[in-house]
Amino acid sequence: MAPARLAARMALAFKDNLGPLADWGLPSRAFAMLDVFQNARVTHNRPPFAINSVQCGNREVAVREEVTLNLPFGDLLHFAKDDVDTPQPKMLVVAPLSGHFATLLRATVQTLLRDHDVYITDWTNARNVPQTAGSFGFDDYVDYIIRFLEELGPRSNVLAVCQPCVQTLAAVSLMAEDKNPCQPRTMTLMGGPVDTRISPTVVNKLATEKPFEWFEKNLISRVPMRFAGRGRKVYPGFLQLTAFMAMNMERHTGQFRILYDHLANGRDDEAAKIKEFYDEYLAVLDLTAEFYLETIDRVFQRALLPKGELIHRNRTVKPSSIRNTALLTVEGERDDICAVGQTSAAHTLCSSLRPHLKRHHLQAGAGHYGIFAGSKWEKQVYPQVRNLVLAMH
Repeated sequence: MAPARLAARMALAFKDNLGPLADWGLPSRAFAMLDVFQNARVTHNRPPFAINSVQCGNREVAVREEVTLNLPFGDLLHFAKDDVDTPQPKMLVVAPLSGHFATLLRATVQTLLRDHDVYITDWTNARNVPQTAGSFGFDDYVDYIIRFLEELGPRSNVLAVCQPCVQTLAAVSLMAEDKNPCQPRTMTLMGGPVDTRISPTVVNKLATEKPFEWFEKNLISRVPMRFAGRGRKVYPGFLQLTAFMAMNMERHTGQFRILYDHLANGRDDEAAKIKEFYDEYLAVLDLTAEFYLETIDRVFQRALLPKGELIHRNRTVKPSSIRNTALLTVEGERDDICAVGQTSAAHTLCSSLRPHLKRHHLQAGAGHYGIFAGSKWEKQVYPQVRNLVLAMH
């Protein structure tokens, strides 16, 4: 499709030369169609977070990005604020490694920045990691979370969105058993597959209806020679994106029809909002084959954590070891990726936590993305997160 998209971009370049004629009915619709076509493409470019400032109290405070820790498969990215009156609680946001970049959580970070000193796991596209860096599997992901929390130091907090809820719970469990002084004060798990046996969704069924060998044979590719990770086995990000879009194809095609209508009728501001979303949504990264396959096996097909059978480097993961980290679980009433009950299962696993250290929030009317982005996140979910942190600090 690349030659056709190039031709579309070249045709769009002549739009300004037509003057008022470009706004006539037929030319306007033609340019709108070309614009939609050339933008509906998958990229592997990480979009910027573009968070330059945030409202803290009554003041607008400048924000700058700093890489606090650089590791082969992901950075610990800090959203630093200089002009803050009092120190704010540190919050590690664990972004999913499921085909999209961490920038998918831009709205989550922007809201958290009002009251917290925010860090995020900025995962690297596996196709850009040389094979000399070694492998990156499920256990390595858990190790990265522990390493990042240790970098933040004692009395920090952690918030995981979607897929990494399992690895985050595992990491905090291991830290609690080791009496690690850097175990977080609070742990928020949002829409994650802690126990996928509960009310299985389409995603869960797709992961279990085929034998494990099928995933390894049909979904794993080697990185082409032109990239730094040449030869590395990966699960290509565009395959995950295809699966996500197939779940809501009618909604996505509807959005592109609306985008066409806005462009054809000169409603550029409305069109820009849809373009911005899809620039983010269609930017994908590749996952290492070992991480993807181990997640399919341990989380979705065998559900090892809720069974008490999850092993991390020859150690059984015991959420019952957690005694001092307050737990908040968040679920969306209409979540079609992680159903109601799958995340709140963490409360049963964290059996040693006293009742006042456990909280659950079911967000009415929210789908998967609505619990960490949009008005419901800002006005109803985020206050639950903020209040828990305040209570523990």
